[in-house]
Amino acid sequence: MKAARMAALMTVAAALALASPALVALEAIDAAGRTVRLDQPARRIVALAPHVVENVFSAGAGDRLVGAVSYSNFPEAARDIPRVGSYQAWSLESIVAKNPDLVLMWGSGNSLEGLPALEQLGIAVYISEPKRLEDIPATLRDIGQLAGTGEVAEANARAFEQTLQQLRADYAAGPARRVFYEVWNQPLQTLNGEHYISDVITLCGGQNIFADSPHIAPRVSVEAVLARDPDIIIASGMGDARPEWLDDWRDYPHLTAVRNQALFFVHPDLLQRPTTRLLDGAKTLCEQIASQR
Repeated sequence: MKAARMAALMTVAAALALASPALVALEAIDAAGRTVRLDQPARRIVALAPHVVENVFSAGAGDRLVGAVSYSNFPEAARDIPRVGSYQAWSLESIVAKNPDLVLMWGSGNSLEGLPALEQLGIAVYISEPKRLEDIPATLRDIGQLAGTGEVAEANARAFEQTLQQLRADYAAGPARRVFYEVWNQPLQTLNGEHYISDVITLCGGQNIFADSPHIAPRVSVEAVLARDPDIIIASGMGDARPEWLDDWRDYPHLTAVRNQALFFVHPDLLQRPTTRLLDGAKTLCEQIASQR
């Protein structure tokens, strides 16, 4: 009798645990290796970078956002989210006023000096830092786990992975082309092999000519670019239009990229934001590189 009664109690306890999400902690390990734990799905989320805002929507939790930063413009609903500053200068007071149960930070873009203050206030903080294309669907799954929207997050993560696999299959063949990615012209700046845009270049059959730089976003000289003589130069700039300064390379007609008329533009929102839309930018970049193979 005692054994039967104990078995019955254990069955009831298990059923209650399954029926009560609040009794099951939600966990995710962020880019800093920190375990982020919530007792229940996040209901009030603050995201401190435009791409993080976009990823929250892709994870199915856009309606939980109560705070964002400037330039959070996609999807359209993101424009209406109250601002708490910019990704470089966010306001602790404004964040606290939103009473969030989860703050999503950008590791290399936000100032992490404010992280201890948020944690001391008992606010859970997840740090995002996509460095490879595979980190994007992983981030969606983490956000979905913490917000309790795992089904939507998983669907979008799988769609991303399937498109990525197709791009790899489509553009794997052919000789590699040496690529210079120009972030900005003054100062002249590029990205090294640790940045996810370098991963996109590799995906498309290119070789980042400054992949070996010890700095993730190094400043380089015109002379250094000329010495490495890229086959292709790609820029995104800051706006919707092709940056005029991309054509400054025409002053060096002996440069292979100039001789081949391979000065290309990809919209910055489609390449410089690690979101699901990155593959739209990747497809454009792959087509540009393929035209030179």
